[in-house]
Amino acid sequence: MSPLAYLIFKPTSEQHETEQELIEIRAILEPEFNLSVYFTTPEDSAGQLAHQAVENGAEVIIASGGDGTVSAAAEALIGTEIPFGVIPRGTANAFATYLGIPNDLKAACLVILSGHTRLVDTALCNGKPMVLLAGIGFEAKTIEQADNEAKKRFGALAYILAGIKQFWQGVKPFETSVETESQTAVIQQATAVTVANSAPPTSVLAHGTTGVFVDDGLLDITITSPQSRLEGAIALYHLLKSGFNNNAVDLDNVHHLRARHIKIKTEPPQPVVLDGNLMGTTPIEIECIPNSLNVFVPSTAET
Repeated sequence: MSPLAYLIFKPTSEQHETEQELIEIRAILEPEFNLSVYFTTPEDSAGQLAHQAVENGAEVIIASGGDGTVSAAAEALIGTEIPFGVIPRGTANAFATYLGIPNDLKAACLVILSGHTRLVDTALCNGKPMVLLAGIGFEAKTIEQADNEAKKRFGALAYILAGIKQFWQGVKPFETSVETESQTAVIQQATAVTVANSAPPTSVLAHGTTGVFVDDGLLDITITSPQSRLEGAIALYHLLKSGFNNNAVDLDNVHHLRARHIKIKTEPPQPVVLDGNLMGTTPIEIECIPNSLNVFVPSTAET
């Protein structure tokens, strides 16, 4: 008997595009799975649908959408052995990129059919699931500036353009208090604080540490505090390099640490982006949950 699989599918604004994508996915997966499809709506989130699928006895759960859809659906699978498939159809698809899951729809489906899985860490940020990262300050304000029309026209480039605009407008530093399980609160000025569970090299502000690893049981925290545009440009260059070579950034205005549990307060309160979606403002508390999500990945994936 074919495994019982639930596909949690986020429709796009283009009905014809949505229909074609779903037809292609079903054509590939249905010969191997007893497949049911749940559509996300404003009333039915990916997280709610995933919990419903678990209650219905799902043997496989697949999320198709962007990072927000994937992150929300993952919540129901944290700490279970249910394999989790990802079919990326969002703007950035950073989680899929990090794990080597292709953006091509057919290729992503074939990864699921291959049956190769990997246990990865997740985290909870103020009680909400986090598979990628939480960004405070610069990154959150960049997400605010990348409007839906720009994302529709330019895709992931919209975030880069918004980031450039935000960089030249300048970001006011804010007082940051960071407390982990191994140290009391450290207070300093910052323009951005990023707490990463996983992050591809393009998530530049996450890469102050010696590599971001999704299965080490730790969160990677990067705090940047440049005092000028020139310092900011130099810091961004070194952070980008670090994302590709996994060497820690050695600059006075880039600080980094690793922890399993972290509390962050800011003065004044700052916007927070969680796995690509704005979630409110500081303070936040994040805890890593090691080896808690079983994800289908390419058998040759390296991170």
